[in-house]
Amino acid sequence: MTAKKLTLNLDFHSGLPIYTQIVAQVQSQLANGVLQPGDQLPTVRALAEELRVNFNTIARAYRLLDEARVISTQQGRGTYITEIPPPKVGKKMKAEVLLALAERFINEAQRLGFSEPEIGQMVRTQLQLRKEAEEKSKE
Repeated sequence: MTAKKLTLNLDFHSGLPIYTQIVAQVQSQLANGVLQPGDQLPTVRALAEELRVNFNTIARAYRLLDEARVISTQQGRGTYITEIPPPKVGKKMKAEVLLALAERFINEAQRLGFSEPEIGQMVRTQLQLRKEAEEKSKE
């Protein structure tokens, strides 16, 4: 079996760590059926070369995916997508991605001079507007 061609779109200017982007995109591709249980992924070295990122960055992403039981690395055979991870594991990984996004947003907003109350109020307002729009679209 040959390694599955991963299509990863990394944003080096987003402030979101590259390894976090890789984890999130592998999860998303698995959830959307692009990746299937049993698919072989590229080696850490091959993916690092292809994406032109540090070997340790890919190793960290693969380690997180392995700890979450999304992938399994078999010495001498390769790295494969395992069965869909239990919901609790998926929630933990989603929480890590959300935390990274929140930290980036808060840091940028504070850099621009917004206060904590202003930031909090903006988030609450936007969530309320989304909720109202969803309810309106169901009518």
